[in-house]
Amino acid sequence: MEAKFFRFLKLVGIGYKARVEAGGRLLHLKLGYSHDVELTVPPGVRVFCFKADNKIVCAGIDKERTHQFAASLRSVKPPEIYQGTGIRYVDEVLKLKPGKKGKQNK
Repeated sequence: MEAKFFRFLKLVGIGYKARVEAGGRLLHLKLGYSHDVELTVPPGVRVFCFKADNKIVCAGIDKERTHQFAASLRSVKPPEIYQGTGIRYVDEVLKLKPGKKGKQNK
């Protein structure tokens, strides 16, 4: 299969891991939930994982199907706006919000 469209995602968080099984047809995610998340990859889309920098690559022939699977993968654990953890696109810019200030002694 010659892939024309790619979508790069990055796992940000302590202990977040991804692995691919069955020749790129089944994706296992460890995202801090009490269970592992399993996603079946639709036909026409392939998934690759890079363990060194926690990146996931979705590649395919059909642009709509590839990007839709990447969006459904991102919706499993979207980026959190206070800490920045979650699944985000590599080229995505995330503006973090400041947390609570706490009591100030005067």
